[in-house]
Amino acid sequence: MSNLELTLAGFHHFSQVIQTDKPFKKLDFSAANAALLSRDLSETEVFTSFVFDELLQENKYAGIGGYGENRVIYRHRKHFEGDSINPRSIHLGTDIWVAAGEAVFAPLAGKVHSFAFNDNYGDYGPTIILTHELSGNTFHTLYGHLSLASLDGLVAGKNINAGEHFASVGNFPENGDWPPHLHFQIITDIGHYNGDFPGVSSIADRNYYLSICPDPNLILGIAENA
Repeated sequence: MSNLELTLAGFHHFSQVIQTDKPFKKLDFSAANAALLSRDLSETEVFTSFVFDELLQENKYAGIGGYGENRVIYRHRKHFEGDSINPRSIHLGTDIWVAAGEAVFAPLAGKVHSFAFNDNYGDYGPTIILTHELSGNTFHTLYGHLSLASLDGLVAGKNINAGEHFASVGNFPENGDWPPHLHFQIITDIGHYNGDFPGVSSIADRNYYLSICPDPNLILGIAENA
């Protein structure tokens, strides 16, 4: 484990990013989920019903999962095709599938690094990136598929307190045209990116991106086997 991963694993004072009383259920969007392979989920309303009515049993659960997952759901989204020789399918964050409007809280104190409305079909939609310092480690957290209103009043450098409600989960189509959920990702090397960062990589680039995007559950601390 890297120094940051050891630090995150030993830090026990994170605020919950999504505060829900619902139990979490792990969702699988890889080829191992046979139910995906026989369905056309290109229509967002159909995809949303599949997630919340079927997989989450009429919204009984909150969905969780996806880190490092080789997902088949991106086949319906040209945004991930790239040059078609090296399409992107490896998910670099954790998704929390909850209703639109659900509050998003900062897990620890930070500052707004950047934000943007990534308005492509299948993209992040409204996105906020925070910068954090913890025990000498500087890193970032990314929040994608937010409501457009979450960007109101933001400026780079704005202080965000631990546990502060600073955003909300968005609805489609403004959230990148996805069923409502939060994409949460840790980034150790953000490079030149501003308001955006790859949330999905190609298989060829998987090892590199997972090395700079540690497991978000180090912060979330959510059991994925409910």
